[in-house]
Formats: sequence, C-alpha cells, structure tokens
Amino acid sequence: MYYPIFRGRQFELIALRECMEKDLLCDQVVPVLEPVRYSSTLVSTLNAFVSRGRELAFIMNPAVGSWEDDLAQEKDENRKNLDNLLAEPCIIPTYYVTEHLSEDLAMEDKKRGLNFDHLILICTDPNQLPVYASVTGGNVPRCTLTPDQGVFRRAVRRNRVLLEDHFVKRDRNVDYADTPFEFFSADHLFYREDGFTGFSDYSIVGSAYSESGFAPYAVVIHVVYFDEQHNLQIAHFVSDSNDDIQDVAGKFGEADEKLVSWNRTQKIDTYGIRQFEKAYEEETYPGLGVVKKYSIMHHLELISRFLTKEGTDDHL
Repeated sequence: MYYPIFRGRQFELIALRECMEKDLLCDQVVPVLEPVRYSSTLVSTLNAFVSRGRELAFIMNPAVGSWEDDLAQEKDENRKNLDNLLAEPCIIPTYYVTEHLSEDLAMEDKKRGLNFDHLILICTDPNQLPVYASVTGGNVPRCTLTPDQGVFRRAVRRNRVLLEDHFVKRDRNVDYADTPFEFFSADHLFYREDGFTGFSDYSIVGSAYSESGFAPYAVVIHVVYFDEQHNLQIAHFVSDSNDDIQDVAGKFGEADEKLVSWNRTQKIDTYGIRQFEKAYEEETYPGLGVVKKYSIMHHLELISRFLTKEGTDDHL
C-alpha cells in the first residue's frame, strides 16, 4: 500500500480530484490529506473520493495552516456538510501523535466512534512514542506511519508504514540544474522485506510547508521515472533564461522543451506527461500551479501502475 501525504493546497487538491475523475489511481494508493485551510476545492476533492467509495486518509489534527480558524468562521451548513463527508466509511481518520492525542481521539470517539481498525496514526517524533504506547494500549491501528529508525521499530511493532521524504529541496530552482537526474526512492521495492506493510512519502512536493509563493527566477519541472532496476529516479528540467523574474511563460517553455525531448527516448505515457507534451506542441503556458499538478498526477499514476502490475516484469 502507498500512502502519499499532501497538504491541502489548491493544486494538490485538484491533482487528487482529477486523478479520481480520470481513474488514474489503483486501490492500493490511499492519499493522506492534511487540510491547511477550508475551501470549496477541498470539499469537491472529498466528494470525488466519497462518490466513488475510494479511500482517502484525512488528518484531523493538522500541524500547519489555518484549518481550525477557517472552520470556526464557516457557516453551520458548510461545517455540517464537511462532518457528513468525514463520517463516510471511505474517509479514514488520521492523527499526528502529539501530547494532545488522547483528547483528540476522545473527540473522535464522541463524533464518529473510535475504531482502531479504521484509524491511521503518524508518528515522527521519538519523544511522542510514550503517548503512542499509552493511547493505543493493546489496540493496533490500521497502520502507523513512521520513519525507518530503530526507536520507532521497537515501539511500533505491527502495521508499520515506512514514511520518508525523498524530495531533496534546493534553496533555488536554478540549483536543480546541478543535479538534473538523481535517485528518488526504492521503498516500493523493499518495504515488505524491511518489515513494513506499506510506504509513504510527500511525492514531488516534499514535507516543507510555506504559505507564500514567489516569482521564480527559474522554472523547474520535476518528473519521476523508473530505471532498469525499477528504482524510482527523478529528473529536474530547468529553464535557461534565469537572470530575472520576467517571462515566466517563456521559462516554462524552455523547461518543457527539455522534458519533451528527453521523453522521446523514455517514451513514458501518463496523463501528466501527455499534458506537458500538449503544452509544448500548442506553445501554451498552464501556470505554475498546474505544472505542479501535472507532476503530481504523473507520479501517482506511475506508482499505481507499478502496484497494479507488481510481481510481473512489466511495471510501466
């Protein structure tokens, strides 16, 4: 099972929603959504999963963003609609393990009923492992997302999911030109033999969170792909005219041309890649948010294909 974690920013939500609408995700991919603010896009994304009966893990105690403040200002009707969606069987309540976890789960029990078989925990802080032990007791959650470290292995004995951030964040977009191709992950190949029931990451976005955007000097397109050993590699296609913030559309065109040229040899065929190729052929610029959306959708579709065909020689 693959549990990719996404913050609920607009184009990450749209990527998940369109993956559902276009049937790009296999059942073994269960996105984990951390809501950072209330929006109609978040609600429509939840609806896309609920209407198809597809599982989505929803973090009830987000660590970043303005989720709680946004909810407090929403109309009662909107909050009720959200509660109804979150109560659907395909929405899996998910919690960060914090010092407040006991109170959070008590509230979960009061609102929807607490079922450890239908609960995901995320524990990345070793100092919170006593809380994990106290709250779970003899109960085993559906799964617990943890790093691959001895302290977590000893504390979380069953239903462990390997959580790693494989996206190497550079200070500047132009810095990706120094390493245009690099190793991304082999977790999908070895998580079982390493004692995990699944694997998790932050896709091509990374775990770092920022509320603000910026006008880039360079545009970069991140694309994952399989090498001959089925390891996941990542390619960074960077624009050339990077001396100022002018003509972002032109910068995208430069990066996109490199991607399209590269893929003439790779011949990767996913929805996301086809959209990049379409933009190149039509000389259009979809916007930086849509660029990220295409890269996310490509990643999720590629992993879905791998998991669907796992055990065969054809993983693509």
